[in-house]
Amino acid sequence: MSPGLVIGLIAGYFALLVVVAKITSKGATTSTFFTANKQSPWFLVAFGMIGASLSGVTFISVPGEVGNSFFSYFQVVLGYLLGYLVIAKVLLPLYYRLNLVSIYGYLEQRFGFWSYKTGSAFFLLSRAVQAAFRLFLVAIVLQTALFDSFGVPFWVSVAVTILLIWVYTFQGGIKTIVWTDTLQTSFLLIAVVTTIFIVTKELGWSLSEAIGEIQASELSRTFYFDWGSARFFPKQFISGALIAIVMTGLDQDMMQKNLTCKSLKDAQKNIFWFSVILVIANILILSMGALLYFYAEQNGISVPDRTDGLYPLLALNHLGTFAGIVFLLGIIAAAYSSADSALTALTTAFCVDFLNFDKKEESDKKRTRLKVHIAFSVILFLIILVFNAINDDSVINSIFRAAGYTYGPLLGLFSFGLLTKRSVRDKYVMIVCIAAPLLSYAIDLNTNGWFGFFVLALNGALTFLGLLFISKRTSP
Repeated sequence: MSPGLVIGLIAGYFALLVVVAKITSKGATTSTFFTANKQSPWFLVAFGMIGASLSGVTFISVPGEVGNSFFSYFQVVLGYLLGYLVIAKVLLPLYYRLNLVSIYGYLEQRFGFWSYKTGSAFFLLSRAVQAAFRLFLVAIVLQTALFDSFGVPFWVSVAVTILLIWVYTFQGGIKTIVWTDTLQTSFLLIAVVTTIFIVTKELGWSLSEAIGEIQASELSRTFYFDWGSARFFPKQFISGALIAIVMTGLDQDMMQKNLTCKSLKDAQKNIFWFSVILVIANILILSMGALLYFYAEQNGISVPDRTDGLYPLLALNHLGTFAGIVFLLGIIAAAYSSADSALTALTTAFCVDFLNFDKKEESDKKRTRLKVHIAFSVILFLIILVFNAINDDSVINSIFRAAGYTYGPLLGLFSFGLLTKRSVRDKYVMIVCIAAPLLSYAIDLNTNGWFGFFVLALNGALTFLGLLFISKRTSP
């Protein structure tokens, strides 16, 4: 693909986002930034959340991983459905009843000051690392496809990437995100469906023949019942449920969108349809991965050692210009739909949880919010540069996986609050929440990584037990 074409695509894409931001941020206040004045249509929230869930990591990694673990990832996806049921029936009613802006305000009401700050701090750490990593992936693709041709340094392309997010989110906040995420989800799904049709045509198959070939192939193997395997179905299913609960239900980024709905009933409808569309989207992505492997085999193309590179390799070099265009639009949409909402959620959590925003005047809120938004943009920029400086895929992947450990304490805190009536010695909560992930990591390390995704359950259980140890019976 020519650099001029790539520049035109990026310019047109972000011009469209800026136009949407301009329209949706008209008359925006601090309440608009944080809650969209609770006027978001539930169906827009549901559809837009798909893009935030299917990040650039999923868009690139899952198709490539089909060659290693087949369709076993779908076991985790099935677990998501159980997790979303818990969110719709337990967590959303709680958040709406307490009228929360930051969901970690529940921890203050249930346990106290330090529990509240600890929960929010773990979210800030985890989301900052994950958002930076997702942006790092798209920055690498854009650097290879475009900026290297002009001799532009990596740090400049990263700065431009983050600046573009800042431009269309700083004013409208979550209200803008609800609409731009809907647009970006559309681009992502169009990219997946278009790629499937292009590859199917290149293979000389009809759509029904392609489905038959996938079903007949070893690549479509989904369920595993060897208890010693990292792909053991019950372990993957439960892990999927817990991942959904913590990465959606206990995550300010995802819940902030749900809390912009007009009512609890609308938010619950949003979760139901979001889960249905998400399952379909994951089936399409896994199927696309199988077709990419068929295409590579038929054309004698070597699969990269890092299978993450398979989809970019074929889309940008073998499937034609149009396939390259839809791939770039898809990866940009996937990365930005998760990163822009993460930036807004980081700003919201810090302002509400650490700066006592409810006590400030509106003019002070706007100035402070703007400073915090800029500060987190700079933090993401610096983390991405650190990732690039390390320049070691294994280390980077380890850092990204380690971010998952930060959700364990949130799982333990919320579970203890909802499942027991005991109070805790609040000043010791932070110690428990730091110790649990460290102990989980040590256990997983000494069991040769047997836990896999299930380390989240271990982490949450250790946090729960630690809280039980420092708890006391609540007075009547």
